[in-house]
Amino acid sequence: MAVLKLSLMAFSFVFWAAGLIMLTIGIWAKISLGTYLVLSTNEYPNTSIILLATGTAVIIWGFLGCVSAATEHRCLLRTYGGFQLAVLAAGLAAGLSSLFYRKDIAEGFQNGLREAIHSYTEDEEKAEALDSIQRTLDCCGVESYRDWFSSPWSMEQQSPNGSVPVSCCRARKGCLHSPLPSNARGIYHDGCFSKVCDFVSDNMFYIATAALGLALMQVLGIILACLLAARILPHAEPPGGVTSR
Repeated sequence: MAVLKLSLMAFSFVFWAAGLIMLTIGIWAKISLGTYLVLSTNEYPNTSIILLATGTAVIIWGFLGCVSAATEHRCLLRTYGGFQLAVLAAGLAAGLSSLFYRKDIAEGFQNGLREAIHSYTEDEEKAEALDSIQRTLDCCGVESYRDWFSSPWSMEQQSPNGSVPVSCCRARKGCLHSPLPSNARGIYHDGCFSKVCDFVSDNMFYIATAALGLALMQVLGIILACLLAARILPHAEPPGGVTSR
């Protein structure tokens, strides 16, 4: 039983480290993908929140797992095994939702980008997200920079049907964006849709792989916790609850 006890304590440390990794991935996903997901018109499970919540809980329970193994507390070991089962389910949910909804999220961006361009002067949150995407991914518009020409924002400029926001400029200094010159020099020509889809799909795949890998680790922890709990005998109580002298 000593080997089993040490194995569970070692796994609990790995479990704690896995929780830290899940928490880090959740924070990274929230920060790196948050701006992009604002523009998606499709509903999707919030994978980053699942990872943040699960990672935080795993860090706490990873410590308690070491305590339960060290003290050989049978009830706590069973609780620990049950919690690992919940973590397994949460990790599978986060990983599988990232895989299954990858295509839906990407498709939602086409409508989302068009809506952001159309409401550029009305929805500040989406306008800021769109500007950030255009600067970060070196793109302009949905399919090309010409998508801006028919937007309400472009119509309000001094030269209607020929302006793009400054976020489409390759360099702020000396950029002619309103109105554009005939050769559209100094701005990004490629649209954002394909670049956003590639960026989100790739990152969602990495998140899904990490979440599924960490979730499957829990199978070993569940087996170890159950085996150790089964080996620990409950304290025998005298018949009738009366202690003999």
